Amino acid sequence: MFSHISVGTNDLDKAMAFYDAVFSEIGVSRAKQGDGWAAYGDYGELGIGVFWLFKPFNGNPATAGNGTNIAFMAPTRKSVDAFYAAALENGGECAGKPGIREEDHPNFYAAFIRDVDNNKIVVVCHDPE
Repeated sequence: MFSHISVGTNDLDKAMAFYDAVFSEIGVSRAKQGDGWAAYGDYGELGIGVFWLFKPFNGNPATAGNGTNIAFMAPTRKSVDAFYAAALENGGECAGKPGIREEDHPNFYAAFIRDVDNNKIVVVCHDPE
């Protein structure tokens, strides 16, 4: 369904340090980077299925979308906790502590954070403990 996900950043080095730390907790690493951008995930030949960080091409400041969140799959609840802790240790802010969100489903174990550019990021494990 998705080709890729992109978010803007105002400080690429700070954003890369943040995402390097949190993604390592769910088995994702930086695949490539260039002048003003970085890509995370299985880059492959075309860069499909990748999470991108970009300095906005138009030169305006990056802003976070109101009502927007990006959710990443975690293999275990323990990795949700580790992702959340790494986010807070690397400049992220809590937007919802790790825990079950029964309103979604009985095994929806998630944490919500704001990254260094105020993007709302969710990390979730759908499996039972």
